[in-house]
Amino acid sequence: MKLHELQPAAGTKKAPKRVGRGTGSGLGKTSAKGHKGQKARSGSKKNGFEGGQMPLARRLPKRGFYNRFAKIYTIINISDLEELDNGTEVNAEMLKGLGMISKIEKDGLKVLGGGELTKKLVVKAAKFSKSAEDAIQKAGGTVEVI
Repeated sequence: MKLHELQPAAGTKKAPKRVGRGTGSGLGKTSAKGHKGQKARSGSKKNGFEGGQMPLARRLPKRGFYNRFAKIYTIINISDLEELDNGTEVNAEMLKGLGMISKIEKDGLKVLGGGELTKKLVVKAAKFSKSAEDAIQKAGGTVEVI
């Protein structure tokens, strides 16, 4: 094979539509733009201008607020940690590996105090609620903020 023999694969190249080149082409006369009007003109901008009427994007009210500085944690309740064995060292990577959490958010793991805990665990997380911390220590476990 030589350089001058190279060709694109069959069917991958398609010629552009040649509009306005006679009635025989099927795209002659008005070039598939209909008759007159703003959209038939060259250079027409059809980008949300509604003919002087207040555009939809400006008629609708703005709602909500996005806090760029908000902390985003993956949360888990102590009741979910109940199924682990005694003396287990719990961290976000281990929970993800077991499928107990689907993903680790950018600010890490937060443990909440929902439910009961009877197992003695070593829990390492970015943040703990007061009730979760008390419940883990009451069960004989330890809490480590990482």
